[in-house]
Amino acid sequence: MEGMTALIPNNNSCIWHPSLALTEVRGGASINGKRKNKINIRCGIRLESQSQRPTALVNERRRVFLLDVYPLCYNGNQPRPSAFIDWIRMLFSRVTNKDPIIAVMDGERGNEYRRRLLPTYKANRNRFVPLTSASRWSSSKNKDVDLREALPIIEAFLWECNVPVVKIEDAEADDVVATLADQVLKRGLKTVIASPDKDFKQLISENVQLVMPMPEFGRWSFYSLKHYIAQYDSDPSADLSLRCMVGDESDCVPSLKQVAPGFGRKTAVKLLKKHGSLENLLNAAAVRTVGKPYAQDALTKYGDFLRRNLQVLSLRRDVAVNLEEGWCCARDTRQDIVALSKLEGKLKELR
Repeated sequence: MEGMTALIPNNNSCIWHPSLALTEVRGGASINGKRKNKINIRCGIRLESQSQRPTALVNERRRVFLLDVYPLCYNGNQPRPSAFIDWIRMLFSRVTNKDPIIAVMDGERGNEYRRRLLPTYKANRNRFVPLTSASRWSSSKNKDVDLREALPIIEAFLWECNVPVVKIEDAEADDVVATLADQVLKRGLKTVIASPDKDFKQLISENVQLVMPMPEFGRWSFYSLKHYIAQYDSDPSADLSLRCMVGDESDCVPSLKQVAPGFGRKTAVKLLKKHGSLENLLNAAAVRTVGKPYAQDALTKYGDFLRRNLQVLSLRRDVAVNLEEGWCCARDTRQDIVALSKLEGKLKELR
């Protein structure tokens, strides 16, 4: 990456550990093509010989976990950073131990690109809920902290656990995850995306799977290509096209049914099974009849509407971030227990 001091040699048997120094990297175009990105990441590794460390810490180079941090700080639709402790403890102890993990956070202006396309994008999200001194203690249900106060503490905790944190000022975490996932695959490794966000289903393949928190069962659950096909009887490549037509209520992306009553999920699934993708369907509808009159009219009249939804819902894979070799090394887990205890204490202090 331009401007970065090369601290990480090409060594497959290393253990990744952040250096104490913070390297500020400037370079690369922003996701809207108009600004320079500012990326703050710590880089560095601690190299140990085979005689100095347990054999179990040798990097097997099989899979890399990409951790979507923000959704784990919520309980339902309400910010609750204490929830992060439970999920990360479970991830470390039951899901992955020595696998490398890269954490990703939203940039401060991450939503700007999509809000220019769709002003209502994520308008219903309540990321930060400031708690007054009175409300903090007025109810047991409200005993949590302002997420703005907690996030720097969570970020420091992740570094202490040897999890690099990537946050790009004008990019959403989803786009950074998609970009890094592609780069991981190009290195011949598999990717596991740790997130409850269904937007990532469009990335599922033989080498990309999800692991999703399941609050109702109190555990993480893997979700692979096999699970997707069993659930939807279609390929994940059609997932994005379907969501463009049925909308995404959680992100305030409107459905085609809102402007063309009668065009629902059943019609969308039927047409996509025949044509494969939204673009193929729209191109076909432009030159011939592809369905019943109401469907044909909706596709020809609202093509721009659907293409805008496609732009909004498509995960970008061109964010200016480069996967460092050290991020793919086995993770040193020896500080996990101590760091988790410190995190719990610091969050309690904020209440």
